[in-house]
Amino acid sequence: MTSNSKEELRNKISELEKEIWEKEKQVVELKKSLAEKSVLDYEFDATDGKVNLSELFDNKDDLIIIHNMGNKCPYCTMWADGFNGLLHHLTDRAAFVVVSPYSPEVQHTFAQTRGWKFKMVSTQDSSFTKDMGYEFEDKKYIPGVSVFHKDDTGKIERTGMDVFGPGDNYNSPWHLFQLLKYGVNEWHPKFEY
Repeated sequence: MTSNSKEELRNKISELEKEIWEKEKQVVELKKSLAEKSVLDYEFDATDGKVNLSELFDNKDDLIIIHNMGNKCPYCTMWADGFNGLLHHLTDRAAFVVVSPYSPEVQHTFAQTRGWKFKMVSTQDSSFTKDMGYEFEDKKYIPGVSVFHKDDTGKIERTGMDVFGPGDNYNSPWHLFQLLKYGVNEWHPKFEY
């Protein structure tokens, strides 16, 4: 490949990346408009008792909640492992909590085996996960994220949401694997390697 053709290729990549960035910004705005709605001050179970959604903000105006399917899902575990490494960056800007349908005791035990440091609460006795669109009939769940804002009056709105899946923007290994000679190559996460 000549230096001119490499330069042309770099320019084409740069143009495509700019287009992708602009499209991603449009998608985020559409997701925000889809998510916008006032929400109840749901009650959750935590290891130290009951806690309300409003209390999870930890003196911040914004709250990121990860909808995790629990300790039976290696994909959800991989996402949570990644968020654990970013926790100090995330909590500098917003409160951060992981929810799952399992009891606080099950969550706590699993979190200890993974070295997770983030706050977790249980949605087992709440309609929260279903109301946010991450639980379906027969207790089937999908992973994702809901983002909330609490104003000065205490009103809580969901201002953003997304679902998680292989190759999404919330998990860096997929993007690194795509650069490998054979890409992801049918790789799947495991609890232990």
